[in-house]
Amino acid sequence: MPTEAKISFKHNNALLQGFTNKRMIIPVALVVLWLIPSLRETVYSVLADAFLQVSAFVALTLALYYGISHNLNATPLHNWMRKKPYREVIFAGVMGILPGCGGAIVVITQYTQGKIGFGAVVAVLTSTMGDAAFLLISQRPEDAVIVLSISIVVGILSGLVTDCFLPAPKQELTHSTSQKNTTPPPQPSLFGIWVSRISIVFWCLLIIPASIIALLLSMQYNVNDLVGLPDKSIEYLGAVAGFICLLLWALSAKNDRYSELTKENDNALPKHWIRKVAQDTQFVTSWVVVAFIVFELTLLFWGGSVLDSLKSWGSTTVFFAAMVGLLPGCGPQIMVTGLYLQGAIPLSAQIANAISNDGDALFPAIALAPKAALLATVYSTVPALLAGYGYYWLIESVP
Repeated sequence: MPTEAKISFKHNNALLQGFTNKRMIIPVALVVLWLIPSLRETVYSVLADAFLQVSAFVALTLALYYGISHNLNATPLHNWMRKKPYREVIFAGVMGILPGCGGAIVVITQYTQGKIGFGAVVAVLTSTMGDAAFLLISQRPEDAVIVLSISIVVGILSGLVTDCFLPAPKQELTHSTSQKNTTPPPQPSLFGIWVSRISIVFWCLLIIPASIIALLLSMQYNVNDLVGLPDKSIEYLGAVAGFICLLLWALSAKNDRYSELTKENDNALPKHWIRKVAQDTQFVTSWVVVAFIVFELTLLFWGGSVLDSLKSWGSTTVFFAAMVGLLPGCGPQIMVTGLYLQGAIPLSAQIANAISNDGDALFPAIALAPKAALLATVYSTVPALLAGYGYYWLIESVP
């Protein structure tokens, strides 16, 4: 087959895959719902709220975080941790409570390279809330302080207990196996490169104005009046931007695996912190839209009876939320946080889920150190149940 034909086939196949992956179910479903006249305003409202109340905050936070970490010299920090073993556990706990999964993935990578111990892995996986933290911080910052404070304390204590008393798996370093692997990494398709470029341009243009609008809306200003636009103009523009954001996330999928739906992108495109900001923000936005639309449709078709039934579960919701936390990826955890924000589950259940879930960091852990990933997940589930039920019985059940 001629080279030109191979390239054309590769690009056409990539384009076809971009429109047939599982992620496309979400934007297609939203379009179908929008075509129903009675649901059109609901879809607009969900997309606008997701973009203006969450996405702008996520993009700004990630830009600051990735921008600083991209130019940060980590050598002094590594030297500080080497002096005392417990310091790496403290460091891992702090990295875990950072919104998103970047901090946790850094710790997992350090562990697979033999630079830190297993206690740090347990600490970071226990303390991390993943991308669900963005949603909670943007909607309920006072509750986020409670959840993240408990998470970091439980995470550090779990890591210290693990190092002192609990068995650790035999560490298998990745650098020894990487030398044997001579298979070159897959090359990005032309379609994937263009989707990535559009994502970067999209967020470079919107991150500042969207953040300003989000700040004004949080301060209860009528932004439409401030800029002299007709009523709901900003909201409709936010809805359009939210759908574009969701579509870019869907088109950036590389395969049909479960991880493509539930975790941030990790592809062969060149690494850059601005690209990472765009990809991670689009992932969070998409799952926030799913959480919001599921809630709105639930209320529309079944009323408040479903939420009331969840409330009637009482302390059982703590166990339910902790078990959902065992699922890899941040998508299911964003759904749980959405339930909490709508009052369907108590804060104790949110705490249990935040401690139990390992976010996207579980994917590289499973791939690089499966035994450590499994054991760390078990070790983080027990404190999740203890913290969740402890908060429920000591705080929420008190008359």
